[in-house]
Amino acid sequence: MNTIPVYFMPGLAASSSIFERILLPELQFKMIFLEWEIPLETESLSDYAKRISAKITLENPVLIGVSFGGILVQEIAKWIPVRKVIIISSVKSNLEFPLRMKIAKTTKAYKLIPLHLILNIENLAKFSFGKKVNKRLRLYEKFLSVRDIRYLDWAVEQVILWDREVVDPNVIHIHGDLDDVFPIKNISNCMVVKGGTHIMILNKYKWLNENVPKIILEQHA
Repeated sequence: MNTIPVYFMPGLAASSSIFERILLPELQFKMIFLEWEIPLETESLSDYAKRISAKITLENPVLIGVSFGGILVQEIAKWIPVRKVIIISSVKSNLEFPLRMKIAKTTKAYKLIPLHLILNIENLAKFSFGKKVNKRLRLYEKFLSVRDIRYLDWAVEQVILWDREVVDPNVIHIHGDLDDVFPIKNISNCMVVKGGTHIMILNKYKWLNENVPKIILEQHA
């Protein structure tokens, strides 16, 4: 039996080591990990997605993205044929953003974020994973590998200015009911993981390992 290629895209500033607890059955799935690259000067999210899509060499893949990686895999799916797109702790359109992000877009307040301060690991962890990370800061430090100011500046802007308003009905959305970055109250049509926070890829991995293979193999009616 041919294995199904599954490409994983981590969240903002994170490396693919964030998926170290995710294990899919090797006889059925081939797991491939994508990494963030430094964006080119004035590169749009769409062009960036096209550039990353060139690294996806296996046909008809499943794309799985976490947080900002979830936004990116939806953009990649515009460029290549995919079997499924699964997003975790992410959003399907800018209508699911929390109010503070909508205000940041309208006021351009995101341009005032002193991004050089985010390079401090504690701030970067809070920014990428949510507020409840202090207790395990050393653990999270190893996952946050992209500390290039140009990348962070670009990434924050691409999230805030993401222009998708029409949801792709084929996107499968897995979301925690305790996510403090993208609160569940703003999210519609998702599979809810009880007790899942914005970093549930790390602490709800048992649920994901049990359910993601089934979700991939499920046939759409």
